[in-house]
Amino acid sequence: MIVTLSTKDTVLEEFILNVLALDKSIRWVGVASSEGELLLVKRRKDLVPLMTYEENQEYTLSAINRHKSRVKFQEKIGKLLYALGKYEKLTRVVAPINDNFYLLITFDIEELNFDYLMLEKVIPFVTSNNLSIPMK
Repeated sequence: MIVTLSTKDTVLEEFILNVLALDKSIRWVGVASSEGELLLVKRRKDLVPLMTYEENQEYTLSAINRHKSRVKFQEKIGKLLYALGKYEKLTRVVAPINDNFYLLITFDIEELNFDYLMLEKVIPFVTSNNLSIPMK
């Protein structure tokens, strides 16, 4: 059986794989819609996931809703660059890509330079690649 990726999936996959390749400490990368739907995820080769796809979907919806609740303050404190959650087993980051999409990343727990990675590698990559996903 031959599986053909849609243009949308091909664009997402290339984008996600490029983010995953930015640093060896990046474990998992996903892109979600502004409605909280997890569109596509990729993980580092040989990585055993800590959460199921369904659990990641639930987390994504919750994280994006939290982000939307913070937007009302951005006029006073500026636009949110990324939000971070540090857990015992990993570090999770949610960052807006544009008005329609969000980037979700997990880092190895040992990685302490996540601010540098986000500000110097991930965000510049996202900005320079201006993710535009065809709707069909």
